[in-house]
Amino acid sequence: MTESSQPTSTAPVDHLRFHRPHAHLGPTFGNDRFALRAEAFARFFGTPMFLGAQTLIVLIWISLNMLGVVHFDAYPFILLNLAFSLQSAYAAPLILLAQTRQAARDKAQAEADAQHREALAIANSERQAQAAQNTAQLLELLEQNTRLTEMTKALTERIDCLTTEMHEKFVSKPSMP
Repeated sequence: MTESSQPTSTAPVDHLRFHRPHAHLGPTFGNDRFALRAEAFARFFGTPMFLGAQTLIVLIWISLNMLGVVHFDAYPFILLNLAFSLQSAYAAPLILLAQTRQAARDKAQAEADAQHREALAIANSERQAQAAQNTAQLLELLEQNTRLTEMTKALTERIDCLTTEMHEKFVSKPSMP
């Protein structure tokens, strides 16, 4: 018994191997520290943790001012309104920045996927052409085999006929003493 000499590879599959050729297509705003931080901050705006923390801060802010514990922002809460305006003035551009960066990544991935699908289609066409060629060769070999089988049958019948004739000549002739 011989064991298989092929090593079994347990290396992880690189699922992004088709996207790597597009890595040079950097995001619109680059990969500098500001852009990465801005994108991370914009992503944080949509999390339940941010919404919960903001709601808690607003409730504490209003409660402290309404109960009279502190008096830095009276009832119409002008300072709170100003804080929300400031937050939205920064949040909107950061969110747009994150969306633009994501759109650039999506476009690069879509192009990589399209190229990969095209490469698969070409490889499939080549395999189909090779299969058609192999089929044609197989049919040719089958035809040759059929002709050889017919020739073998004809030759076998001819040998049988000659053998029979030889036997008849020797059996019909009396042997000499």
